[in-house]
Amino acid sequence: MMQFVLEMLLLATLTLLGITGWGMNVLGMPGNWVIVALGVGCFFLTSEGKAAHVGGLSLGLMIGVALLGEVLEFAASAMGASRLGASKRATALAIVGSIGGAILGLFVGGIIPIPIVGSVIGSLLLGGLGAAAGAVGGERWAGKTWDDSMQVGHAAFWGRLLGTIGKAVCGTAACVIFLVAIWSR
Repeated sequence: MMQFVLEMLLLATLTLLGITGWGMNVLGMPGNWVIVALGVGCFFLTSEGKAAHVGGLSLGLMIGVALLGEVLEFAASAMGASRLGASKRATALAIVGSIGGAILGLFVGGIIPIPIVGSVIGSLLLGGLGAAAGAVGGERWAGKTWDDSMQVGHAAFWGRLLGTIGKAVCGTAACVIFLVAIWSR
């Protein structure tokens, strides 16, 4: 009986950590790699056929999906502000603005009357707006016109939004693979 309780506690903890990893993606953090790290730990630290074991195929799929998420995020960002010739200052401020906006969006999104989803939507939108504001500020600081700055800000918004959504979709797949692997024996 005690063995069963410990296994359930371990599985519940790993489930919460996996879901937390997925949620980190919305904040622009490497959440998919947290999920992969959990999978690697379960692959090496648990025996096959035991609770919380992740097999080689599941681990390979998780790594592949996480890599795809990185490629999608990078491609969306590259097609964003940088393709319009954004300055390094604007790019750096867009990153800072997107992280700050995403964190603020978690709290502001709580106003949206949909539990959890409201915070995710708030984080996505304010992360994109933060990227746009940072890019516009960086371009204005570099002496660009309002029109040019706003174009770069617009591209930064969509690059951040689409990149985060692509990465989160891949994170969802990685998290599902991880959860199925640890809960099935």
